[in-house]
Amino acid sequence: MTIVAIDGPAGSGKSTLARLLSRRLGYLYLDTGAMYRAIAYLALQDGVALDDEASLATLTRNAHLAFDESGHMLARDRDVSEEIRRPAVSAAVSEVSAHAHVRDILVAEQRRIAAAGDVVMEGRDIGTVVCPAAEVKIFLTAAPKVRAERRRKELVTAGEHVGSNEMLAAIEARDAFDSGRAVSPLRRADDAVELDTSPLTIAQVLDSMERIVRERLHQRR
Repeated sequence: MTIVAIDGPAGSGKSTLARLLSRRLGYLYLDTGAMYRAIAYLALQDGVALDDEASLATLTRNAHLAFDESGHMLARDRDVSEEIRRPAVSAAVSEVSAHAHVRDILVAEQRRIAAAGDVVMEGRDIGTVVCPAAEVKIFLTAAPKVRAERRRKELVTAGEHVGSNEMLAAIEARDAFDSGRAVSPLRRADDAVELDTSPLTIAQVLDSMERIVRERLHQRR
């Protein structure tokens, strides 16, 4: 069993690159951020206060989260992959994911999935909290303006129009919240390889990630 942990801030390309890397390696892909987004989405739908940790924990236990064969996020047996990427969910997910009881439930599920076989897991605390013994750890980053523009283009493609300055402010706020939260803050694991994706194409980053994985696994033999 091999675990490849991909961490990094919002807009660093984690989801796209982790998915592509998993296909190239023939590993399972697990987007842990989608799980937190699904809980945030359900909380907004149900009218659960984002600061009500007990109610959010109950919601999480009953959310029936799963990934289908295409990697789509399912919640309560419904595909919510598009809904969880909307701005309202993006604005809520940091507060939801900061609750210790919510994280405990989801981390346990993430570890259960990881124990089933070779997996590429991406999020913000995979290499530091979820799977600190992962064989390979990669920390993806990029300049805030670059990440903001990437996220803005994603939203435009999905039919959501957000201004560049607004998106940059949202990215910077998310960075500050995720890095400063008391529970599982965003940080690079000491043994993670950091990759700045700002000047690179997806293909270039993917090649670098594959090389890192194969080198690390070769060193462990």
